[in-house]
Amino acid sequence: MNFSKKISYKNIACLFSCAIFFILTSCEEDLTKRNGSQSKNFPSQIINNANIIQRDSGFVTLKAKAPIIEKYELIDSPYVIARKGIDIEFFDKKKPKVPGRITAKYARIFEYKKFYEAKGDVRIKTNEGQRFAMQSIYWDQRKNRIYTKDTVYVTMEDGSTLVGANGMTAKDDFSEYTFYNNSGDFSSKRISENKK
Repeated sequence: MNFSKKISYKNIACLFSCAIFFILTSCEEDLTKRNGSQSKNFPSQIINNANIIQRDSGFVTLKAKAPIIEKYELIDSPYVIARKGIDIEFFDKKKPKVPGRITAKYARIFEYKKFYEAKGDVRIKTNEGQRFAMQSIYWDQRKNRIYTKDTVYVTMEDGSTLVGANGMTAKDDFSEYTFYNNSGDFSSKRISENKK
């Protein structure tokens, strides 16, 4: 009888420890299921007073400044946002001492897709001295194309102006561009140069 009591106590202890093990593992599984369904759309990195320099083979290709940059990396299509504006200088190897510049109140970058968007008082100055003003612009780096459907105001280096009322498309180095429904005020000197 004494022997059977020892066996039953051992059995109860064994059953009790097994029950605790299964309860703990089932709770752990529930937590992972619950956490897996939660939103992952939050910044994984936040950079305050960002000052970024991008190089290619030692040559500075880009300098960017922003009050705050947020990186969203835990989602299917990661992106970077500059919610409080951005100021970018971009450099061309043909004219390394004269940078172009883009400023905007908001920017978003899809790094894997190589797609960029800027919105809110977008201003672009090329290294040739042309100035572009619009409300939004998109850059598809894979296709080397920049485009917008907004009204675009362009001021040339000589002071002549052009308005593309229905937007524009351009090569990303601004060597070629097409304006839609355009009008402008060109200097007579420039028109006579084009006729020759």
